[in-house]
Amino acid sequence: MSEQVLVEAREGILEVTINRPEAKNAMTKEAAEAIAAAMDRLDADGDLRCAILTGAGGTFCSGMDLKGFLKGEYPVAGNRGFGGLTTWTPKKPVIAAVDGFALAGGMELAMACDMIVASKGTKFGIPEVKRGMAAGGGGMVILPRLLPRTLAMEMAITGDPITAERAHELGLVNVLTDGPAIEGARELAARVAGNGPLAVIASKGVVRDSWLWADEDVNAKQSPYIAGVFTSEDAREGAMAFAEKRKPQWKGR
Repeated sequence: MSEQVLVEAREGILEVTINRPEAKNAMTKEAAEAIAAAMDRLDADGDLRCAILTGAGGTFCSGMDLKGFLKGEYPVAGNRGFGGLTTWTPKKPVIAAVDGFALAGGMELAMACDMIVASKGTKFGIPEVKRGMAAGGGGMVILPRLLPRTLAMEMAITGDPITAERAHELGLVNVLTDGPAIEGARELAARVAGNGPLAVIASKGVVRDSWLWADEDVNAKQSPYIAGVFTSEDAREGAMAFAEKRKPQWKGR
């Protein structure tokens, strides 16, 4: 366990908090490894349905810890990328709860999550060019997929941020909150956690992995994700609960 990342399970949801408020939650290697370990716990624990990733002290993450960088440290966890999350994804959904700033690697970390909840006034940006660097944690690749290409280009080569309000209008942010983003993230996570866990895992997998599937390959590539869902006990339970007008009792099998 690391004091740089706090982890708490509550009602089937794993809350993971970057805990370096004095440094605007700048990412270190220790914090990245702790986030990766939390995501392993998420997938391994059958009682957990999804996770929320957030930051302490009113800031999500300001990017790489530059003091560590100057010492030769990179805030990655093995082959899992920046913050232990940008080059892989757990099977279960992860929601980013973003307040204050999500900058540089912090924005890449937010985009690596499956959904984003942000409080009004939050800023998103990849300002690496202002420091003679580039957004190598996926920002330059993922942004053009999620935003208009011309806006992604502007953000990448000017380094200027956009507001959460604009990000919400363009579909990058799922939920915009008046208060702290964690409250909106908990509501969204509860909506996810109430569904069949196998179906949620399969649905996340298809949505995330199908970017480059050719039309003629969709059925064949989707089949391994969803085949076990329809033959599961949960599928029968979901149908019976609907017929009996009651809440399903999921077993995850």
